[in-house]
Amino acid sequence: MFKEHREAIALYGGSFDPPHFGHKSVVQEALKVLDIDRLLIVPTFLNPFKSSAYLTAKARLKLANTFFDFSKKVWVSDFEVAQNRSVATVETVKYFQQKYRVHYLIVGADNLENIEKWKDFEYLNAQITWVIATRKGYALQTDKLREFKLLKINVELSSTQIRKQIKESSYMSINEMSVEARAERIVTFLDEKKADELEVFNLDEVDYIAKRVVIANAISSKHASALADQLKQFLKPLGEEFLHVDE
Repeated sequence: MFKEHREAIALYGGSFDPPHFGHKSVVQEALKVLDIDRLLIVPTFLNPFKSSAYLTAKARLKLANTFFDFSKKVWVSDFEVAQNRSVATVETVKYFQQKYRVHYLIVGADNLENIEKWKDFEYLNAQITWVIATRKGYALQTDKLREFKLLKINVELSSTQIRKQIKESSYMSINEMSVEARAERIVTFLDEKKADELEVFNLDEVDYIAKRVVIANAISSKHASALADQLKQFLKPLGEEFLHVDE
């Protein structure tokens, strides 16, 4: 009887490197079609099938918390990031099964080709219903799945494309970029230089001297000074103006 009173949930894990509107479309569609009390977003510390990530785990977790903050039914969990290692999906499912009824596991169609290679696939296949987010260019190879549902997603955007766009825009002048893109370029640069707790504040609706404010923590005062110098060297040739630096 106790189990029946636990919340029914769907898990949606991934690198979210970075999160984008394709991910948001998956979540929005899942909330429409799945009979669940809650949807948990679980960013990885590091994808078990990859050797590195573009953004740090902390940065991706922070971005996910901001990006998916549009529904009270959607929570972002730091479970995998907090392990400080690659975590197999089956471990995550078993962890949340202690508290919830894990009904659904959301995956992209690009995962289907080798899904039987996932750790303890047979266990997962017996425990949950797979929820497949369609993706252009990827066939729906569902023959290995015991039970599944489809989410028809039309957004043709991927994290790989966004990373490519970020790299291509890194050397655009300020006249070619929106304020949002300029702020994201600064965040990306600081993240690569090991700044921590990065945050961007949108001040469009506030009577203030700036449209965006980027805040970051440094390891030390020496690190902070170095970051400021590196930002100057990187951004000044692109037209950004430094009005004052208080050391």
